[in-house]
Amino acid sequence: MSNYLTEERIISFIDGAFSEDIGPGDFSTLASIDAGKTGRSKLLVKGEGILAGVELANRIFNRFDPGISMEILKRDGENVQSGDIAFYVEGDERSLLSCERLVLNCMQRMSGIASYTNKLQGMIEHTSAKVLDTRKTTPNFRIAEKWAVKIGGGENHRFALYDMIMLKDNHIDFCGGIEPALKRTRDYLQENKLDLEIEVETRSIDEVKQVLNTGIAHRIMLDNMSTAEMKGCVELINGQMKTEASGGITEASIKEVAETGVDYISIGALTHSSKSLDMSLKAVIE
Repeated sequence: MSNYLTEERIISFIDGAFSEDIGPGDFSTLASIDAGKTGRSKLLVKGEGILAGVELANRIFNRFDPGISMEILKRDGENVQSGDIAFYVEGDERSLLSCERLVLNCMQRMSGIASYTNKLQGMIEHTSAKVLDTRKTTPNFRIAEKWAVKIGGGENHRFALYDMIMLKDNHIDFCGGIEPALKRTRDYLQENKLDLEIEVETRSIDEVKQVLNTGIAHRIMLDNMSTAEMKGCVELINGQMKTEASGGITEASIKEVAETGVDYISIGALTHSSKSLDMSLKAVIE
């Protein structure tokens, strides 16, 4: 698991989602389904892509009812086609119905993100660049979205504001420039005994030179630059710090960006614009 995928966070996410969706009770199910009846359902895939969220689905079912069992046929990261059955799940019918929508919401969204991440990473596999997600995520759903990026073959950027320093344009402008921003950040980390990597956003080759002169940062973001500018900056940096391309990068431009030699390419669309993969959880009636 990645360092943000702790048991505590996963359980907190699941419990919060159940609280939102079920609240005082799933009255449709309680009203129509007898207590104690055992049933079976199947997760039917209705599109093509990369499957994600199977492990999370298993945790959701078992958090709600430890008596539920899953027969997993397709695992996270596998290619799926329309008509594939990802798993069968068996247990109390009331429990299956109460978990259904949360499982589907997570798996459809996660599979869409994993599929798009896999597509973009595949477009640049001839280079050493890695696709990164961002903090442009759905509130309270970030853990699942970033998990999906990893399943799809991408890399996670920082999980939140506390696990990495990123000095962006507004930080720099408010602080009076790159040098004072970096020096203040270095001093703050030392004073507070924090061991965090520092990334700084740059908008020109002159700003890249300023970062290099301080020798403080670990990663330089090349923001909204042309590919010619990026290539020049990568050559100037020459491996002294990791490089990240950012800003409006699309399917049409990602290959050319990767070929500049950057280490990472951050794309907010991975988590804010991926199309969900269609699937349904259907009762199996013998």
